[in-house]
Amino acid sequence: PSFGFLFDIDGVLVRGKTPIPSAKTAFQKLVNSQGQFLVPVVFVTNAGNCLRQKKADQLSHLLGVPISQNQVMMSHSPLRMFKRYHEKCVLVSGQGPLLDIAQDLGFCQPITIETLREKHPLLDVVDHERRPNVLVSIYFSVVLFGEPVRWETNLQLIIDVLLTSGYPGNPYHHENYPHIPVLACNMDLMWVAEAQSPRFGHGTFMVCLENIYKKITGKDLKYEALMGKPSKVTYQYAEYLIRAQAAERRWKQPIQTLYAVGDNLMTDVYDNSWENELASAAAAHCRSVLVCTGVYNPHTEVPLDTRESITEAVFHGHRDFRFDPGLVEPDHIVPDVDAAVDLVFQLENFAP
Repeated sequence: PSFGFLFDIDGVLVRGKTPIPSAKTAFQKLVNSQGQFLVPVVFVTNAGNCLRQKKADQLSHLLGVPISQNQVMMSHSPLRMFKRYHEKCVLVSGQGPLLDIAQDLGFCQPITIETLREKHPLLDVVDHERRPNVLVSIYFSVVLFGEPVRWETNLQLIIDVLLTSGYPGNPYHHENYPHIPVLACNMDLMWVAEAQSPRFGHGTFMVCLENIYKKITGKDLKYEALMGKPSKVTYQYAEYLIRAQAAERRWKQPIQTLYAVGDNLMTDVYDNSWENELASAAAAHCRSVLVCTGVYNPHTEVPLDTRESITEAVFHGHRDFRFDPGLVEPDHIVPDVDAAVDLVFQLENFAP
């Protein structure tokens, strides 16, 4: 094969924990009788609440085909490359086995919000039932893996860390700007589960954090790095995983085209200009294939003439990404992932 697939998960293959019916059919077309993939496939999700192996096991069960962790890319996967932060004490926010995830990525001294709260119990007082006693000081960078559970606690303690240069419990110092490094994964404003309408994603939590910081200081919250779709570093890392698969299978033909199959205009389609960064690598082009089983609603999202409605468009992407209507136009729109696989096989004249 001279092409590969980048599959989003939520809204494309599953809704919450429920498989989308067309997903199993699609993946039967992608493997041979021994369960080996006929083309390189990477699952690129903005989720960040588990280890790659667990996600691979979940997908294997849901799709009925064997999937390895090397085919799975979480929103936090590129953090493996940020080695200059690995030795530092970092505050991590999100859900799931956060310490295991952080250590698997290479961080040596991760601390969770809950541990910070235990060390600084006087700081978390929005919930009056949780107020108690003493204060200690520790130095941090901040890594945002995904949306947390107790937003008020996470927002309060992250702001404390930023406004005290990593010494929560000390007085705020607005002159310490720019603040200590913040690395964020997953900018999805919304995502789909079993509910009929989209739910808050980590991007919504980030909007709250950014606005609280600016309201208090008058300055913009700055990110050292933003990971997860649609960031370039995410697609570059995914392309590296695709090439690694092709090399492992000893496929000689270079991978010329990547097909990104997703359900969200702002993350799965937006800003495929990253392909220019890959000119020297194996893949030369990325094509977006939008499915209608998730966030994207074909009746409301894409106007017939974007020039006429641009003033009414609502930009759901992150504030650090410029809005360009041309970058949210998918190359192809199909009903579901099974139709996406059929379309790509047709475009590539590929007969399994």
